[in-house]
Amino acid sequence: MRRGRFAPTPSGKMHLGNARTALLAWLHIRSLKGEFVLRMEDIDTERSREKWAKLALLDLRWLGLDWDEGPDVGGRYAPYTQSERLDRYAAGLQHLQAKGAVYPCYCSRADILSAASAPHGLRSEGKAYAGTCRHLTPAERVEKALQKSPSLRFAMPEHRDVSFEDGIAGKQVFAAGSGGDFVVRRADGLYSYQLSVVMDDADMGITDVLRGYDLLDSTPRQILLYEALELEAPAFLHVPLLNGPDGKRLAKRHGGIAISSFRERGIPPERVVGWLAYVSGLIDRPESISASELIPSFNLSLIPREAVVVDIPNL
Repeated sequence: MRRGRFAPTPSGKMHLGNARTALLAWLHIRSLKGEFVLRMEDIDTERSREKWAKLALLDLRWLGLDWDEGPDVGGRYAPYTQSERLDRYAAGLQHLQAKGAVYPCYCSRADILSAASAPHGLRSEGKAYAGTCRHLTPAERVEKALQKSPSLRFAMPEHRDVSFEDGIAGKQVFAAGSGGDFVVRRADGLYSYQLSVVMDDADMGITDVLRGYDLLDSTPRQILLYEALELEAPAFLHVPLLNGPDGKRLAKRHGGIAISSFRERGIPPERVVGWLAYVSGLIDRPESISASELIPSFNLSLIPREAVVVDIPNL
């Protein structure tokens, strides 16, 4: 049985870009007669809010999407909210420690603050970590531990490229060590996005991960984590992004793109779905259509292979 998922971060209102990824992930798995999972990625407790999580569920259902398992309906792999799954991340980290796949890092707080957030590409993290703490002697680690609690970093293989076949982007090859050693647990105890998403997808039996192109370069990290944890990686499919009129990734800064604003203005969800389907190449003109009507003709080959620049729709 094929199993897909959509995993929003409840740090604000869902917008057209998020909804388009959700729609494509849902259509992909429904067209395969598979099971769809909704998971709430609130591991970044500093940014996540329960009100946004509730609104996301409302927005998705308004668009005509449903799920077989999720935080509001339960399921055999519950819980489906990351903040309730900390014991699983602890178990994964313990496995990595036992294998010697992670090491303590005593570098500055600025180096590790972003670890919990789902990244918009590794370039958003800044320069790759230089490996400063990777080769400390045991004595040096003891001395540094007296001054600061460490984060834990995954040691990227130094002489091995990572390659995989992406279901949309095609063959991908990343050079050894791409992005540098990365944090799996911050010094304050917060688990990273990279570790939590791997544990969650493995625990929930996810076979197909369709998500935005901005996460393509996180995939080598996750593949290496799957291997170190002795878990099977899913198939990955990365969808080129929607960009605003300024050529930048569609985001809240563009204004007028929150799904809830369309609903509150009385715009039928079929008009929003039709626009999302049109900019995704699924239909040849923007017209009202329900999500379920798109399932029979859904084909991955229709999705553009480059980012799509869109005007904010006047629906």
